[in-house]
Amino acid sequence: MLELNDITLHYGHSQILNGVSMTAEVGEVTCVMGCNGVGKTSLMKAITGTHARSGGGVTLDGEVLGVLPAHVLAQKGIAYVPQGRDIFPLLTVKENLETGFACLPKSAHHIPDHIFDLFPVLKEMISRRGGDLSGGQQQQLAIARALITRPKLLVLDEPTEGIQPNIITQIGEVIKLLRDQGEMAIVLVEQYFDFAYALADRFVVLRRGDVVIAGKKGEVERAALLDGVSV
Repeated sequence: MLELNDITLHYGHSQILNGVSMTAEVGEVTCVMGCNGVGKTSLMKAITGTHARSGGGVTLDGEVLGVLPAHVLAQKGIAYVPQGRDIFPLLTVKENLETGFACLPKSAHHIPDHIFDLFPVLKEMISRRGGDLSGGQQQQLAIARALITRPKLLVLDEPTEGIQPNIITQIGEVIKLLRDQGEMAIVLVEQYFDFAYALADRFVVLRRGDVVIAGKKGEVERAALLDGVSV
């Protein structure tokens, strides 16, 4: 579904990504790992168009993509759940979900029932303002909003950050279900090692903007991953 070839990215004169290549397959979770500051979120921004890459190639579902803005990539099937969630605090849960309609034809402007099957709490709080939800509930809302767009590629940037354990478990079950449905590829950035290791089908470990480990779960030793993300 996704292929990155030699991706570079700069903030001003500072180069953050130094030629990153990776793939993400339909029906799999590709986990991007590494310490803070190694370029994980920058890579997600390059994939989703929220910060333009400096160089390299991106192919999505067989289509070679130019350097496109985020809203165009969203229409092409890339959904982004950013670190920090970025929900609209003064909009209701329903209104937050409806912002995902911007990527869809008018005939598809409805909230599918399966969204509430995945996240029942959102149905209970449909009229509550997003800013009144707990951190875990806001994370569920952010994921649900991304799913409204019917993505081919779902990008999750640290979905467990600051979330209570019971909701971490629920989010993990949702990711497993989405993976097993085999309708999308999932890219997951995650610092919580056990959570990531349990979900991932393949790993990409970054260090200072370079890929230092890459491979499928059966090809990469757990100890090597731990060492890779702790340096």
